[in-house]
Amino acid sequence: MKQTLITILLVLLLTGCSFVSIHPNRDKTESKTEKISTDTKKISEDDHNAYYNNPQVTDDSTLQKPGQSITDEKGEATLKAVKPINSVYHLGEIEFTIKEMKLLHYRPDYSLIDYFHPLTEAEEFDFIKINVDIKNKSKEKRNFAPVALFETNTGVKVDWKQDMYLEHLNGEIEGNRIKRGSIGFIVDHAESKKIEWIQILTSDVFNEKQERLEEAQKIQLHF
Repeated sequence: MKQTLITILLVLLLTGCSFVSIHPNRDKTESKTEKISTDTKKISEDDHNAYYNNPQVTDDSTLQKPGQSITDEKGEATLKAVKPINSVYHLGEIEFTIKEMKLLHYRPDYSLIDYFHPLTEAEEFDFIKINVDIKNKSKEKRNFAPVALFETNTGVKVDWKQDMYLEHLNGEIEGNRIKRGSIGFIVDHAESKKIEWIQILTSDVFNEKQERLEEAQKIQLHF
């Protein structure tokens, strides 16, 4: 009898030790999972509005893998290629950052077709979108255009007037201010699969007296 009681006590003791060893590991696993969830970075509302809220073009922020599509009241956008860039270029006191480049197929809503007619006769088309930041680190106003000329290896060559986003990124920027937004250029649908790189020529940088302070830069970006 005495031996039986000792055996029961040993079993209970071992069982208790098992609970003690199991529960702390569970707590660590849960806290680790929670930390991963907390550390996940999401685009800020300000950046989203700057890069994706355009009155004529569908919000493509959720498109991160080729083949994904999204439809809204402005039309349907399908992602064909994407390339994070995150490169900073310095033109004197102008800090020009290219965040991301995408190749998209776009079918605008019927109500917006007239908006795109000056750029293309096609009812749906491919275009390259570039997300940019322009920071004026000077205290004085500067004049600058992020893309004065746009080219591709397939032979596309257009100037800033062909920008389909029209988000007023060209021109005057106040001292110590930042402009954020998107630039988009239509490319030939049949040739878009052959696009390996794009090249952009920025404008020169001018002061308020239209005196040239910095020369333009030529930037090549590869998909």
